[in-house]
Amino acid sequence: MCLFDITIAGELNLDLILYGYPEEIPVERELLADDFRMTLGSSSAILAHNLAALGAKVGFVTCTGKDDLGRIAREHLAASGVDLAKARILDSSGTGVTIILPHEKNRHILTYAGTIAAMTLADLDMDYLASASHFHLSSLYLQRGLTADAPKLFERLKQAGLTISLDTNDDPDDAWGPPLQEILPLVDVFLPNDRELLRIAGKDTLEAALDELSPRVRYIAVKRGAKGSVAKCKDEFVAADPVIVNTVDTIGAGDSYDAGFLSAWLRGCSLAECARAGNITGALSTLRPGGTEAFRDAKLMAEFLSQNNFPMQTTKKA
Repeated sequence: MCLFDITIAGELNLDLILYGYPEEIPVERELLADDFRMTLGSSSAILAHNLAALGAKVGFVTCTGKDDLGRIAREHLAASGVDLAKARILDSSGTGVTIILPHEKNRHILTYAGTIAAMTLADLDMDYLASASHFHLSSLYLQRGLTADAPKLFERLKQAGLTISLDTNDDPDDAWGPPLQEILPLVDVFLPNDRELLRIAGKDTLEAALDELSPRVRYIAVKRGAKGSVAKCKDEFVAADPVIVNTVDTIGAGDSYDAGFLSAWLRGCSLAECARAGNITGALSTLRPGGTEAFRDAKLMAEFLSQNNFPMQTTKKA
């Protein structure tokens, strides 16, 4: 019997969000922000938090530093019900942190990696990760201590009978190199955004990129922001309309899409329902600053999911 619906090996840090800065930032000037938020950051942790808020049993393996940033991040994530029994605290590195400067549709993202890049395969309890039906990895190119061993990690979990999902997130080097092509055939659900998909496939159009990658990955769901999302499984293709809201903040919307899609997928919903579920939770996250604050408001979340008919029941086996 599985202890968890999903286990995740990922990064855990805080996002420091400063609003009101110009896109072109001069040096040697005292610039004042209009507003500030400190929220749970990192793609892996946002996904874990929001999956747990949606009712999934989530086990999370991570490393943080022996500092207040790590303590606050662990407490914030644990409050959602995510299991952190195998989280490690390292003396060798400080907890990573991301500073985000939003500018309407664009933003500056500045990250100190710290423990984000420090976790290695040796830090992972494989029996714990295998005690679920599904495993997820985010931030392939930020988790540099784990990147080279991702094929070994995926192969071992596949042998244990788990399905696997992947969201690479951005590659800071914009190279999209190893081990991505090696691990894609081991992935059941691939969750890039449209820009990432084009770069990974080396194509100029969404259709060509999907045609290139779909023979290697059974399920591909592509996040398109205000355009909604598209998803493909073999010959089945669906386009899911966006959920229109008055957006406060788009930080973490992609990771929140992943939470909705995987929540529905793990319950056996159809491809169309999974894509719609992702659009709903992605939109929900934009109603509050950061990627998890809307999910921490239980009343807001429940009302929004109900109003948008979030798929709570299994409709068919995926």
